[in-house]
Parts: sequence; structure tokens; C-alpha cells
Amino acid sequence: MASCDSRRRSASGFALRALLTFSSIAAVFTYANLASAAKPQMVETPFLAPAVERGELPPVSDRIPDVPSIVRFDQPGRSAGKPGGDLETLMAKPKDVRLMTVYGYARLVAYDEDFNLVPDLLERFEIKEGRIFTLHLRPGHKWSDGAPFTAEDFRYFWEDMSLNEALAPFGPPKPLLVDGERPKFEVIDETTVRFSWSQPNTAFLPALAGAAPLWIYRPSHYLKQFHAAYADPKTLKAMVKETRQRNWAGLHHRRDRQYRFDNPVLPTLQPWYNTTDLPAERFIFVRNPFYHRIDENGHQLPYVDRVIIKIADAKIIPAKTGASETDLQARYIRFDHFTFLKRAEKRHNFDVRLWRTIKGAQVALYPNLNNRDPVWREVLRDVRFRRALSLAIDRHEINQVIYYGLAREGNNSVLEESPLFRPEYRNGWASFDLEKANQLLDEMGLTERDDRGVRLLPDGRPMELIIDTAGESTEETDVLELISDSWLKAGVKLYSRPSQREVFRNRVYAGESLLSIWSGLSNAVPNADTSPAEFAPTEQDQLQWSKFGKYYQTSGQSGVKPDIQGVVDLATLHDAWRHTNDTEERARIWHEILKLHSEQIFTIGVVNGVQRPVVVNNELKNVPEVGVYNWDPGAAFGVYKPDTFWFTEARRKRDQSQ
Repeated sequence: MASCDSRRRSASGFALRALLTFSSIAAVFTYANLASAAKPQMVETPFLAPAVERGELPPVSDRIPDVPSIVRFDQPGRSAGKPGGDLETLMAKPKDVRLMTVYGYARLVAYDEDFNLVPDLLERFEIKEGRIFTLHLRPGHKWSDGAPFTAEDFRYFWEDMSLNEALAPFGPPKPLLVDGERPKFEVIDETTVRFSWSQPNTAFLPALAGAAPLWIYRPSHYLKQFHAAYADPKTLKAMVKETRQRNWAGLHHRRDRQYRFDNPVLPTLQPWYNTTDLPAERFIFVRNPFYHRIDENGHQLPYVDRVIIKIADAKIIPAKTGASETDLQARYIRFDHFTFLKRAEKRHNFDVRLWRTIKGAQVALYPNLNNRDPVWREVLRDVRFRRALSLAIDRHEINQVIYYGLAREGNNSVLEESPLFRPEYRNGWASFDLEKANQLLDEMGLTERDDRGVRLLPDGRPMELIIDTAGESTEETDVLELISDSWLKAGVKLYSRPSQREVFRNRVYAGESLLSIWSGLSNAVPNADTSPAEFAPTEQDQLQWSKFGKYYQTSGQSGVKPDIQGVVDLATLHDAWRHTNDTEERARIWHEILKLHSEQIFTIGVVNGVQRPVVVNNELKNVPEVGVYNWDPGAAFGVYKPDTFWFTEARRKRDQSQ
């Protein structure tokens, strides 16, 4: 699955970290795909052979790039396979088809299994001084419809989309700005582009490699028909009317949803492309005939011909998984399903594996500092209140009752595996101390109670704290029930309010939510050179301060400017980290951030280290026995390259006969 041996991967990662650390040195570092050499004799894919014979597709040797990415299997338990078969998986909503963008994980620059950044769609890239990035495309690389993938696709994104006020009213995406400075974009030749800034841009490459990546290219040959600068005005106007869009920009956005993967006509570079329009209960993704990866035996990847997503209620996905109605499943199943799935494993043809997670917390509570109720907002912004809520959680009880004592108790912070870990970051204000919790609430002046023992807010309302959930997990409900019991002893009455995920997030964004529950930090094993953006107000998706995050994300054009000293301090420290290339100074800044985060309790973690069940059909090969299941970095299965998963011959034949 990996493109080079572990020593070369580690060297590549070290070189990249060194580059970002010593980027003031006037040197150029080149990162090439070490597997892009000695192309083997190609073997036509059986699934596509009929189309080749009919003249609908060129032969495989003409479909792959001149310099393809060659996957070499040099790890225990991994081996080259043969193409064929349909992989079935379960999702809860039609919108979940976007996860095929995540699982497919074809990126300009990608994380390998050791979480080093390496070229992927790119043949190679060069970085000078941490601020000049030259990207080299693979000659002969094509989109899924056979059109050339060239520098024009980058130019179109930059000039016709990012700089167009109708399509980008807030300007270019945030990772392309350094202190508000836009990059200088250059087309060097047909397969080479360059982005450069006056200062280092440490966010650029990680953004390209993300689970939901920064898209700095577009299929220009397809999208120009929806752009006012290129399309015939009458034709464009008719399309806008037909699709009931407000204007041409709305139509362009609708046709250009790269991440959502819901436009079957939109060309892609991912291993499979969608063939099913919304709405539907069954989506079929078919292999991309122009995909850029091949194996060492001359087979074009992906091995699996089709991925079939079946939509089912989230509540019954664990049962369907236990009934062997899926070939690969981790989403919508949890650790508390493990025992049931292991029992079912004996009756069905699948294996249940436990993969490590690297989240800061399995579940975390997010006080909404942007709540629009002025009384509640003042209470939530008082650090004594947040500390009291944290102290009133019996994490040990939750660990024993829900996680069988196998989780680690503590706040939402970095894990022991991180070189930045210190026990006080995880343990600060995380012991179970009802006496101290009540003392802090009394100090706030919240001493009056009703006949239930529930404290009263300054305006006389009972302190009934509603926690919003996405309604997808009974695990969250179970945790909240236990928290409710102990919080009541501190005079705080807890209610939970489930809703659909989109409604849940919109409530937070609008300031209607008091607290919400979600998972913790997505990457809790950072080093000094990892961006601390998760700890600072940088994204609207941050549930504790979404309006502060949106302010940063839109460069002050929307959202709310931070007006809480601790939040301002985190933003300042984040900027300081971005402006230094010295690893020791970055480590010092990181520790200031972690200390401040620990003291201020902007999020309240419960437990971490909970493993994730991964259910794998026994006929599906190359899925790691042991892995890390994480969103970013990792892209769930993506970092393990599902395009290299393959089925046994017996399974391929069964699928072919159906």
C-alpha cells in the first residue's frame, strides 16, 4: 500500500519538518514520488475491457499518466491483488456520499501511513524558504472523463473563481492567505504551477492533504459552461432558470461541489466516481478509468470495480453490520457495539478489529461563548462556571459504566503519545470534586435555588442547561445521563436536545445553543511543528466559539471579533506560532497554548483513548489489522489507500455473475 519503504517515508517526513523549521535558509527542497519509476507492462482491467473493445475508452496504457504513481507492497500483511468486485458499505444519509471523497483520498499532497506528507496527484513538488511552492503535475494525467488535467485547471480556480466576487465574496480560502496576503500565482508551463508568498505558509500543504481538502484546482473544461466569462449568455440564463438558481454563480456552485460528490457529471480525480443522482437510497461509485495509480504488476487501481453505498437509519447500522450486510464499516458503529459484533463474527464471514483513535476526547462538551442570551452568555464566559461543570463530572464512573474501564479519563487535550504532553494539561480541573464545584458556583453569586435544588440564574430563571446533540449516538446520551446525575448535585439541571446534524450545527452557529456535545480534538498527537489552529478561534465549525472562528475564517468580514481575553490570547499565540520557524520557539508557544487551554476549560473533555471497531469482510484483503482511525490527519480509511483493497477470486466471481 505504501509507495516506498518506511525508512524512506520517515526520511521524507523528517525532511519536510526540517524544511518548515529552517525555512529561512535559501534552499530548494524537492519531494518526488519515489514510486514513479520503471513503469511495468500494463494489464487491461477486465471491468473496462468491453468499453475498450467498443472504442469507448482508450487502452489502459493510454489512460494512465506518463509518470503514474506505482504502489509497491512491501509491508507485512499487504500484497498486490487483482481487479474486480463490488464493495458494499452503509451510510445513514444521502449526504454521506461525500465520504467517498474522504475514503478515496486522492490528494495533490497526501499523508502516508506514518503521517508524513508526500506527493500523490503531483509527481513532485519543490519548496523554497517555506514560502515558494512549485507543483509539478503528472504529464498525461486525465480527469475521469478523459480531459487533460493541466495547469489551466489551477489557473481557472485562482483567477476565475477565487478572485471573482460573485463566486468568492469573501476572497480566496483562508489557507491561501498569510496575514491577509494573497499568493502570487504563476503558470510555469502546462504541468507546472507556483504559489508564493513573502512569508512562510505552514498551512498550505496540510490543507491540501486534509480529509476535506483545500481544492486549488477545478475541472475547468466542465465548469466554464456555467461561468459568465465563458458561457453563451442566453444558454447560461436558460440553465439558471431551468435549475431554479438565483444567478449563474449559484448554478456554478451547485455544479462544482467537489467535496459533496453529489454531481455525477462532475469530473473527478478520485479512484471512484459517483453515478447516482440525489435523492436515492443506493449510490453506485464506479472505478475511474483514468486513475493515476497502478500496482507493480501493471494493474491500474483501484482494485475494486464499484463501491455501493446503501442508506439505512443510523440506529440500525450496527445491527445490519452484525448481519454481514456490509464489507467495510466503521462509521456509525462504536466501542459499545464491540461485544455484539464479536459474537456475530462467529456466525458471519467478517472480522472485527480495534483501531486506535487519536482524538483529544471521545466525547467533549462545548460551552457556546457566543450564545445570544445575554444572561447565559455572561455565565458561560465565567471561567469559574466552566471549571465547576468540569469538576462535577465523575469521569471514573463514566469510564467504568460505558467504556469498561478501558478509556483514559481527562480533559480534551493532547494525548500521552504527543511530545507536547504534560499530565497537568489533561488533568487540570478534571478530578471529580463536587465540593469545589459548588464552591465555585457560590463564588459567582449563584446561591439561590428553587425547591428542586436547582440554582437560579441572576435573572431568576432556573439553571436548566440544555445540551444540543446531533442525535446520532446513544453513546452521547448515555454519557449525558451520568453527567446529569452529578451536575444536579451541583445545582445544575441538564437536558439534552437531539436534532439532525445540520440543524445541530446551525443552532450553534446562530448562538441558540448553550452547550453542545461532540468529539474532541481531531489530532491530539501533535508535535511542535504541527499547527495549533484547533486550539485557537480559526474556524466556524469550532462549537465553543463559532462566531469568533468565522471572524478569522472570513478575515473579519463576518462573525464576531473575539472579546474574551483568553480567546484573544489564544489567537495571538496562534499567530506567533505561524510567524516563527524555530522549533524550540514553536514548542514554547505550544505549551503556553496548552496551559491556557487547560486553565480556561474552553472545552470539557470526558475520556479519551477509546478504540474504534472496524468490521472487515474476510474476503476483503489489504485492510490493516491494526490502524489509526482519525479524521484529519488520516481521512478515516483514506490514509490506508482503499484503492489498494482487493477481494478474493471467489468473491470477484460471485460479483461478476450477479
